[in-house]
Amino acid sequence: MRQRRFRSKMPYLLVSKNVKCSFAWFLLAGFLFAWERPVFAERYLTIPEAQKLCFPQADRFEAQTVRFSAEQIKAIEKRSEGKARNTGNKIWTAWQGTNLLGVLVLDHVFGKHQIIDYAVAISPEGKAWQIEILEYRESYGGEIRGKKWREQFRGKTAGQPLRLNEDIYNISGATMSCRSVAEGVKRVLATFEIVLRPLLASSDKLSKPADAKP
Repeated sequence: MRQRRFRSKMPYLLVSKNVKCSFAWFLLAGFLFAWERPVFAERYLTIPEAQKLCFPQADRFEAQTVRFSAEQIKAIEKRSEGKARNTGNKIWTAWQGTNLLGVLVLDHVFGKHQIIDYAVAISPEGKAWQIEILEYRESYGGEIRGKKWREQFRGKTAGQPLRLNEDIYNISGATMSCRSVAEGVKRVLATFEIVLRPLLASSDKLSKPADAKP
């Protein structure tokens, strides 16, 4: 009788263990899936939409991927006083006929946890013309997309501080995102002066550096 009882419990024990193991694997898989996925993602603009917003008079955009040399990266870091995490940028020159209106630079920075995709429109003089947030993946801090915050970059050049709480105001609850974008814009403006201006000089359409003395 004892042997029968022992045997009668075996299927139950096996099923119980299998259920527990399956449930454990299910929880682990769910955790890994949630951990790998971004907490939040919102795509606000595509590149063509950003192009039209930044340069509405343009009748064409010419795309180019620019790669930086080691010397250029060092120069960008020195000029921007920050780390150059990119080894290149995707850019679009905006044209109206034969007139160069400016350059749109696609860039990426880290917020608190996730990557922020944004674009910087730069005038031929090297001034920030417009900033557009393309995709924001953080679960909070999306206020940096607000027009008022972005407009404070207008007219900024590589020679200006672009530091949080100095010439760029902070947004409560979005400090990391604010700082990262401000530092990113300064780096992009430095990139324009060090890499893009010489590259585009052959077009004979670029003006003198915005912070150059007459």
